[in-house]
Amino acid sequence: MTELEKGPTGRRRGRGARERIISASQQLFREQGINRTGMDQLCAAAEVSKRTAYQHFTGKDELVAEYLRRFDPSVLSGVFDRPDLTPRERLLAAFDIPPTTPLCPYIAAAVELHDPQHPACQYARDYKKAVAARLADTAREAGAADPEQLGEQLALLIDGAAARTRVLNADAFPTAAAIAAVLIDNAIPSTASDDRRREEVSS
Repeated sequence: MTELEKGPTGRRRGRGARERIISASQQLFREQGINRTGMDQLCAAAEVSKRTAYQHFTGKDELVAEYLRRFDPSVLSGVFDRPDLTPRERLLAAFDIPPTTPLCPYIAAAVELHDPQHPACQYARDYKKAVAARLADTAREAGAADPEQLGEQLALLIDGAAARTRVLNADAFPTAAAIAAVLIDNAIPSTASDDRRREEVSS
């Protein structure tokens, strides 16, 4: 084996190299941003040579796209797939996000990458549409008169709270959750709201 087939510390190239590269990108992209992270730094953190890195990824653009693809493929399954919560409770649970949570990687990537045709930007658009769709599906379960509109409204609130929390270094999600509760209750016909209140009282 030649020196080119080893990483910076002599670590042998193997089947784990790709995962080490992705793991390094997940850490560095979130800590310091995509544009400030170069391939040399990524290779050093992953303990692979650049030759090995380019055997797994044709370039940084492909790595950025894979980095985003790995995030939350089930679209907030920890919220939307909880059988112990009512649909309304699931909608509100989407706002139960710790203020220390890093900025949404899809928002961060879209801000840094200026090419709308970049594959990572497409992943960001697809993910954001998927979140709004899941919110709309849950709103439909809750009995909302216009679930698509409510889904878009709640998606906008979540992203706005995430950005405001980051910019102000102060938790904006409680305020967003309070606004969401008003939107949800206004969107649900009175009969559905009455049924929900009876369920809450009986539980």
